[in-house]
Amino acid sequence: MSKPEAASPTADRPAGAWTAEFPLAGPAGETVDLRRVFLSHGIASLPPMRVDDTGAWFEVTLPVKGSSPRTVRITQSRPGHGLVTVAGRPPSALVTTRLMATVRQVLSLDQDLSPFYRLARDDPQLSWVERGAGRMVRSPTVFEDVVKTICTTNCAWSATTRMVNALVGNLGEKAPGAPAAGPYGRAFPTPAAMAEAGDTFYKNVAGAGYRGAYLRALAGSVDSGEVDLEGLAGGDAGRLSDDEVDERLRALPGVGPYASAHIMLMLGRYSRLILDSWTRPTYARLTSGRAVKDATIERRFRRYGSYAGLAFWLFLTRDWLTDEAGEAAAAAGAAEASRA
Repeated sequence: MSKPEAASPTADRPAGAWTAEFPLAGPAGETVDLRRVFLSHGIASLPPMRVDDTGAWFEVTLPVKGSSPRTVRITQSRPGHGLVTVAGRPPSALVTTRLMATVRQVLSLDQDLSPFYRLARDDPQLSWVERGAGRMVRSPTVFEDVVKTICTTNCAWSATTRMVNALVGNLGEKAPGAPAAGPYGRAFPTPAAMAEAGDTFYKNVAGAGYRGAYLRALAGSVDSGEVDLEGLAGGDAGRLSDDEVDERLRALPGVGPYASAHIMLMLGRYSRLILDSWTRPTYARLTSGRAVKDATIERRFRRYGSYAGLAFWLFLTRDWLTDEAGEAAAAAGAAEASRA
C-alpha cells in the first residue's frame, strides 16, 4: 500500500453542468475531514480516480446502472458539507440519485467510526484522528478493489500504475466528454470486459506478468456468478465474521495475507494489520528506529480490537497531510466551490 500519487497540478476541472452539496458526517454525527479521506491511501490515485496532492479535490469516473458512466469531482464546500460536480450534460433525477449514493460509498460515509474514536481518545499518538480521519477511499465495486490490490503485489508502485492505467484506458467504458485516449474519463472495466481480454493484452499491454492469469480467472469467475465479491460489502455481509471474509478473499487467485488485509480495510473490516515491505520499515522509523517483529507491532495495537488495522494504518500515515497542506487544501476547496 502506498501514498496517493499527486495528479498533475494542471489537471482540468471538469466542465460541471450540475453540482450538489452533501453533508459531511458519519452515521453517529462524526466529523469527516475530506482531505484525509482523499489522501487515505494509494488506491485513490489510480484510474479511474485521481487526487490533488494537497487533498483539495478528488475525481472519479463512476459506473451508473442503466446509463453511461459519469465523471465527478468532489471538493469541500461550506463548513460541514462537500460538493459534487458532474462533468458533461446534467444527469437525470434517477442518475443523480445513483451517483450520490455511490459517492457516499466511495467516501465510506456509511462507516460508523465513533467506537474507534473513543478508543483513540486516550492514545497520545492517535488522539488526532477524532478530527475526522479514518475513512478510506474505496472503489464503487469490491471487484475493482480486489483487482487493484492484486496489481500492487510484489512490484513497484510504477508497475501498479502501469497495469491499472492499461486496464482502464483500454477496457473501461467512456463517460460523456471523456478524452479519446487515456485512462481518465473511463469507468473501471467490468468483469466481462476483463475476462474477454486475451493473454496477449495482459502480457504485452498491461505488463501484468504472472498476475495476468489471476486477473483473467478472477474476472471470469465473477462474470459467471461463480464468485460473489459484491456480497462481501452488501447487507448480508454483516453475518460474516472477519475470519470468514478473510478466508473467502484468500481463496481468490492472487490474494494472500497482505492482499486480504488491504481489501478488508476498504470493506470496513479493520481487524487485520497490513504488514508488508512498506509498513514494517515505516513503523520502525516512526518508533525505535529498529526493525521489530510483527508480533510486537500487533501487540501495540491490540487494544483497538476490531479497529487494530485502522489504528495501525493511521499511525503510519499521519504525516501524509501536514497542517500547511490542509490549510492550502481548504482554501483551494473553497475557491472551487465558489466557482461551481
